[in-house]
Amino acid sequence: MAILKEVGLRIKEYRIRQNLQQKELAEGAGVGLDTVVRLEQGKNVSFDKILRILRELDMLENLEGFIPEPPLSPILMKKLQGKNKKRVRN
Repeated sequence: MAILKEVGLRIKEYRIRQNLQQKELAEGAGVGLDTVVRLEQGKNVSFDKILRILRELDMLENLEGFIPEPPLSPILMKKLQGKNKKRVRN
């Protein structure tokens, strides 16, 4: 619950900094006003709707920090290195 509240407060702050009313954000994101209100209050909102709101706030690229691309596993790295080797014939 604390995480949802923090996310809601941060999204609200970004909305305010962009000088958007809740209704404007909701319309631009294609969600209902109640969705924006619930999100800003720290209540449960579907991930799809959060993504729409983040896109409207031009914050979608921030998900990279939230869920970074996983590093290559050592096994996969070894397999990829093996494919790069080529024989040289004289």
